[in-house]
Amino acid sequence: MTGLLYDEAFLRHLPRDTTHPECPNRLIAVRERLRQASWAASLVPIPAREATETELRLVHDPAYLALLQREIAHVRDVCELSTGDTLISRDSLQVARLAAGGVLAAADAVARGEVRNAFCAVRPPGHHATPHRGMGFCIFNHVAIAARYLQRAHAIQRVLIVDWDYHHGNGTQDIFYEDGSVFYFSTHHYGAYPGTGAPHETGAGAGQATTLNVPLPVGASDAQILLALETRLIPAAQAFRPDFLLISAGFDAMRGDLLGCFDVTPQGFAAMTQLLRDFADQHCGGKIVSVLEGGYRLDGLAECVAAHLEVLQS
Repeated sequence: MTGLLYDEAFLRHLPRDTTHPECPNRLIAVRERLRQASWAASLVPIPAREATETELRLVHDPAYLALLQREIAHVRDVCELSTGDTLISRDSLQVARLAAGGVLAAADAVARGEVRNAFCAVRPPGHHATPHRGMGFCIFNHVAIAARYLQRAHAIQRVLIVDWDYHHGNGTQDIFYEDGSVFYFSTHHYGAYPGTGAPHETGAGAGQATTLNVPLPVGASDAQILLALETRLIPAAQAFRPDFLLISAGFDAMRGDLLGCFDVTPQGFAAMTQLLRDFADQHCGGKIVSVLEGGYRLDGLAECVAAHLEVLQS
């Protein structure tokens, strides 16, 4: 069975700023699309919960958490977080904690065998958030927190993170750059925000050779991303031998996205999902938690998420 994390509370982040690309309508579009899918009735609901301070500190610096508390406490409507290009509203801290904690609840459910895999339809996204700052629409790095949590709470030794967002997950890379127990793989457009993710960024110290960036050109297609997964990711992941797979599932690589210039279709995302599901079945007991990152063309986002989920639950 496949778990689904979704909560109406996630709509309370920036509720009045629907002109922003990362708006509540993103999840509304996904919710409505899944209501039309006959197979969605088999998804197992995973309740959200707030991440604790201790869990957030697995990745984030206490000074940053204190800054968030101060700044969001004084928000009246919508403003920008002082650490970077991330809008916040008065409910943003609680929503971000629910998103992070909900991803941990999904990780628990998969690690305990209550579901085979899970998809987390959360916002705000997370992969740009570093230990010390929020940026790129992100407040907490949900996938990074989940990796650390799995290692501490479930004795998972090696975690593979696959990030197929159009934008490079600089926060996730930074967090694990010198950590050999987490392998970070990313396809992205190197010329796009935030300007990181060059091929020579491969890790350092104990993490040497556990970061693998595969930048792709403008217009990258289904075939190009699948080729990167098949020829670059799979051999490296087989050598790494992960115990758990986390996916930073950004869908802004889709055709016609507002903030991306790739040409990936829902069928492409389905094929990518199948490849990763087959790998997980063979090498880490099928354990996958997939977490929504980007994706800003509403109809395209909804279709791509549906294609992704349909393969996970099949």
